[in-house]
Amino acid sequence: MPPTSDMAFIFDNFMEVKIMKKRILNPCRIRRINGGFSFIPHRFLTEGFYACLSNEEKNLYMFLVLASDNNGLSYYSKKSICTYTGLSHDVYTIARKGLIDKDLVEFDGTMFQVLDLPHIPPGIKLLSDLAQQIGKRI
Repeated sequence: MPPTSDMAFIFDNFMEVKIMKKRILNPCRIRRINGGFSFIPHRFLTEGFYACLSNEEKNLYMFLVLASDNNGLSYYSKKSICTYTGLSHDVYTIARKGLIDKDLVEFDGTMFQVLDLPHIPPGIKLLSDLAQQIGKRI
């Protein structure tokens, strides 16, 4: 394939590797950090955290990230969170428990803290725990 303006070619260990060049699609609308700022680390996607969440957990997690301060703290009520996210109270409760069980948030009954990502994604940890349990039975 001949090189295009959208691709760059480099050589890594004598193998040709294609790398997509990024270009600004709309220079008039580049995002800027003004005032508050929220972020989700890239490893949330690349290391399987995103993939192991239900859609409801993703919805709640995204809201909590957007609503939190620089320490990950937010104190929106269940009613407000359900209004913003469109989750029913029952589904919210299940999603909250899922995020807590996956070690992504803490909740004290009033306040949430979005936590720094654990070293091991929840899906990998579940597989590791299962393998250990199977090993104990053999």
